[in-house]
Amino acid sequence: MKYRSILLFGAPGAGKGTQGKILGVIPNFFHCACGDVFRNLRPESKLGKIFVEYSGRGQLVPDEPTIELWRDFIQNTTQIGRFHPETDTLVLDGIPRNVAQAKILRNTLNVVAVFYMKSSDEKKLIARIQRRAIKENRLDDANLSIIRDRLHVYENETKPVLKFYGRKLVHNINADQPPAKVLADILRFATKR
Repeated sequence: MKYRSILLFGAPGAGKGTQGKILGVIPNFFHCACGDVFRNLRPESKLGKIFVEYSGRGQLVPDEPTIELWRDFIQNTTQIGRFHPETDTLVLDGIPRNVAQAKILRNTLNVVAVFYMKSSDEKKLIARIQRRAIKENRLDDANLSIIRDRLHVYENETKPVLKFYGRKLVHNINADQPPAKVLADILRFATKR
C-alpha cells in the first residue's frame, strides 16, 4: 500500500516542525518528523550512535539507516493505532532528504503535495535554529558552524528533491510570515486533495 503523503519542505529553521505539529493534531493527518524520530533513539543503540556521529557534524545520516528507521517507526505507529494508512494523510518532515531517498520511497509514498517553505532571510533561519536549540535542548542546533554546514547541505543535497517531484506538486509557501498565515496557506492546498 502506498501512503498518501504531503511533504513539508524547506531549509532548517523554516518552520517545518511547527507546521507539522499543528497539522498532526488535525483529524486524518499524521505528522512524522524524521529528525524527532532520530532524536528519540537511545544514544547507545546502533542507529542512535549513527545519528549522534552525523548530526554532531551537521551532516545527514546515510540513506539506508534513515529509511530503515522511518519504516520501523511507521510500522510501529500503525500497529499501535496512531497512524491509520487507509484514512490518514502522512505529513512528512525531514524525509525524503535527498533524491536517492525520494527514489527509494517512490513505491511507498503517494506524494500529493510538497509544501516548499521558503525563507529569504538566512539570519532569521539561524536565529530560529538557535532559539530551538535552547528551547528543545537540541545540541545539533547550538553551534553556528554546524548550522551553516546544515544550510549548505540543504542547498546541495536536499533542495534538488523539489525538481524530483516537479512543479505540479510543489506549492511555494512564504515561511517569513507569521506561523498562522503559513498554516492558512498550507491548509488552502492540503484540504483540496
